[in-house]
Amino acid sequence: MMRGHGGGPVAGRDVKVDGWASLRHLFELQIRSKAPQLKARLAASLALVLVGKGLGVWAPLLMGKAINELAAGKDAPEQVAIAFTGLIIGWSLIRLVSSLAPNLRDMVFMPVSQAAQARAAAETFGHALSLSVNFHQSKQTGSLARIIDRGARSMDFLLRSFVFNIGPTAIELVLAAIILTTHFDWRFAACALVTVAVYAAMTFAISDWRITHRRAMNEADTRAAGVSVDALINYETVKSFGAEIRAASAYDQALQDYAQAAVRSNSSMVLLNVLQTLIMSLGLGVMAIMAGVDAAHGKLGPGDVTAAIQILMNLYMPLNILGFTYREIRQAFVDMENMLDLRKEVPAIRDAANAGDLPPGDGRGGRLDFAHVEFRHGGRSAGLDEVTFTAEPGTTVALVGPSGSGKTTIVRLAMRLIDPEAGEVRLDGVDLRQIRSDSLHSAVALVPQDVALFNNTLASNIGFAKPSATDAEIRAAADAAELGPFIESLPAGMNTPVGERGLKLSGGERQRVGIARALLANPRLLILDEATSALDSRTEEAIQQTLKRARQGRTTLVVAHRLSTIADADAILVIKKGRIVERGTHAELLALDGEYATLWRRQTRKDRQTPKGAS
Repeated sequence: MMRGHGGGPVAGRDVKVDGWASLRHLFELQIRSKAPQLKARLAASLALVLVGKGLGVWAPLLMGKAINELAAGKDAPEQVAIAFTGLIIGWSLIRLVSSLAPNLRDMVFMPVSQAAQARAAAETFGHALSLSVNFHQSKQTGSLARIIDRGARSMDFLLRSFVFNIGPTAIELVLAAIILTTHFDWRFAACALVTVAVYAAMTFAISDWRITHRRAMNEADTRAAGVSVDALINYETVKSFGAEIRAASAYDQALQDYAQAAVRSNSSMVLLNVLQTLIMSLGLGVMAIMAGVDAAHGKLGPGDVTAAIQILMNLYMPLNILGFTYREIRQAFVDMENMLDLRKEVPAIRDAANAGDLPPGDGRGGRLDFAHVEFRHGGRSAGLDEVTFTAEPGTTVALVGPSGSGKTTIVRLAMRLIDPEAGEVRLDGVDLRQIRSDSLHSAVALVPQDVALFNNTLASNIGFAKPSATDAEIRAAADAAELGPFIESLPAGMNTPVGERGLKLSGGERQRVGIARALLANPRLLILDEATSALDSRTEEAIQQTLKRARQGRTTLVVAHRLSTIADADAILVIKKGRIVERGTHAELLALDGEYATLWRRQTRKDRQTPKGAS
């Protein structure tokens, strides 16, 4: 089984299938699917299944009796015709009802199956979103989407297969054996049972062998989906490195692997169909010979011969797709186990049982405390070591230092995307682990270096921070982020689509949308992670003025590369190898003439060497 926070489920892996547990989960899902008239629809569907199968076995007997009446011909022709006509009409009606029953069953059961499928997909999708940052950093979006989709569809297939195919076929086989024994001879029942047993054993054996080909097809299909989604999501990177042919070749290779596995799978299916037809023909031949011999000795009439053969042929109709059903059931169990394993992934960050809401703010901003915090990343030697600092309400604390020093880890801890291994992170005196996640996230807003946008309108992306926001509030936040002139230049204004991940916007425009979104949230703790790094110098200066106004009444944690942007911070923390090596104001750190002063001289020298107006 697949476990671990670091890696997600891998489609196509040889999963150990627990069929009973999967079936139990399947029926539990039906109960909580909230389908309309759930119990009534389930009962009606099962009744229609039983009626259809029962009448399907009874219909050949009426046909046989009608033929016997016609063949006997001892009474007047009119009486024979009336008896024959009545029996044929009865046979036709029974046949009609038995044929309509499956269609009526599907119509009755459709809302239940669709509700269960939607519930499975929605629950799994919601659970995937609740998983930790580490999980999502290691997963492949295309593969994860396939696991959810296949898992949801497999539940519908399994329910239909067991309730409406395997179970009813077994009932039909028992009824047929009883009728063949009581109306004909035990040998007829034995012939039917032996034929079905040999047919099923051969089908299961070959289908088990074919599973390897199907698994290879799924692996290639999943790999192709992962390659294509990765390339499309990272379209700009692919274009900038001229890697279109390389990405298309990787996709083509996955499709070729799929095609080869499909050829092997289809060839083995041909072999299965040939053997199935051979066993069916032998069974029917033996049944026909036995019936013919008994008819020749006067034990059976011509209609009885027809009825015996028709009963066996009716059994073959559901058995005809037994190989497909068995293989698909096996694969559906694998798909469902992949989905269930995804749902068994435990979020690294969960609300404590006694977690509560943040205490109401006082309008001055939140107090952020890091107390002896330690954290280690998996696979890295560096992390945070005894990090202690306080950001007082309404103040701005800046984090500076080289890449990999731990600045982003501090940001994630402050947002409780990860938890410290030692020490505490507190907001307004409350340990973040004791705050409900929705209450915490409503009080903290982040403007990241790379702002991620949805493929929707500008208004929708800004309003994502506050679903109840009015158009006026959204526009005010956009204006505060210096987006006003840009919006006025767009024909559709706030209703302009931004494209996949906001690729229709420039880097600076995306960051301003991110700032507007954060301002709309009106947090007590505002986190700026290189929030102006993609802006030109003129826009950056304007945004800095905006951010200064935005910082009023809230606490701000700033991660900065350009030291000039945080020179007015109330406190600057210099992070190196996971430790705070210096702290103080800009003037105090320059006077200290340490790490910060060295970084400042290096940047100011570089700025003097940069031609005026260059960006």
